[in-house]
Amino acid sequence: MGIALSDEIKRLIDSPNFAHLATVMLDGSPQSAPVWVLREGDRILVGTSEGSLKGKNTRRDPRVALSIVDFHDPYMEVQLRERVVERRPDTTFVVKDTTARKYTGQEFPWRNPEGQVTLVIEADRAKFAKLPFNHAPAGPKTA
Repeated sequence: MGIALSDEIKRLIDSPNFAHLATVMLDGSPQSAPVWVLREGDRILVGTSEGSLKGKNTRRDPRVALSIVDFHDPYMEVQLRERVVERRPDTTFVVKDTTARKYTGQEFPWRNPEGQVTLVIEADRAKFAKLPFNHAPAGPKTA
């Protein structure tokens, strides 16, 4: 059973913030990919295909890590250590379309139903941080 997520963490997941999902490769090295996420209670949903690295790696080793940074305030973040607890087929794109609408306002554009799956993830550890910085990059220097 996973831990309960705080309201701050739920807000970051529920907003259209990009997440990075790390999985474990066969040789033990990490693999990280940007992903879209949904939330179902205290569980996180990630759509992928069984043939992707995310799909293959999590079938063999369900341990994952997820980081999310607030789109408008990159100094607000969450870091999660988790595990995939369920794999749900999504051949009708119910989850993929819901997720795509959250991030793009449109349905998911690639419609190959073969091997589509939703990874259902529970957190074992969670850390929320709001660092005391303002994002104001200087930009490129001109000659």
